[in-house]
Amino acid sequence: MINSENENFFSESFPFWKALSSDEKKLINNNTELKLYKAGSTIHDSTECTGVLLIKSGELRVYILSPEGREVTLYRLGSGSTCLLTASCILKNITFSVMVDAEVDSEVFLISSSAFKELKNKNIQVESFSNDIINCHFSETMWAMEQILFTSFDKRLAFFLLEQSEEKKTETLNFTHEYIAKNLGSAREVVSRMLKYFQNEGIVSLARGSIIIKDRKKLEELK
Repeated sequence: MINSENENFFSESFPFWKALSSDEKKLINNNTELKLYKAGSTIHDSTECTGVLLIKSGELRVYILSPEGREVTLYRLGSGSTCLLTASCILKNITFSVMVDAEVDSEVFLISSSAFKELKNKNIQVESFSNDIINCHFSETMWAMEQILFTSFDKRLAFFLLEQSEEKKTETLNFTHEYIAKNLGSAREVVSRMLKYFQNEGIVSLARGSIIIKDRKKLEELK
């Protein structure tokens, strides 16, 4: 159920919300629940049709698994973002399977797949919004795959460290090498070797469970 405070959030997050009829809003209201996910918990796996996700707070990571079981991060979603690939069963001609985990403790509205499909099928604004979101998802996915296929690992690692530093507003990143490997679709050993190289070049310093950016300019020249 959606209370008045959360309805304001829906109105800000869904451009079509104010144009919905009272019955259409009621349909979503009666088929939505607010869920709390702890950091590291799995929200969606590729075997399910979980539903449409609207992130109220926190951050989610969307990724795929290689045949060898290696995780490849496609993109992240923050407050106000919508994920439709978790309801791929209601999307025509889309069989793209993804996994979704909570990066930090997160509050997520889960909208029933069937209710959203019903709304999408009879409201052109909802259908248009859905198409825009899917196009955005695939654009981000293609960018991630291009990085993996055509960009050298040192550049990808430099970009990741700078992106995370800017997002978290700190030069000290409390990440394990395993965590970085999962995000970059690589092996932990490869990450460790490249970070060691960065350290030898005076770009970063390494401590247990953390990486400190020492020379931001050199890192930016790499990306």
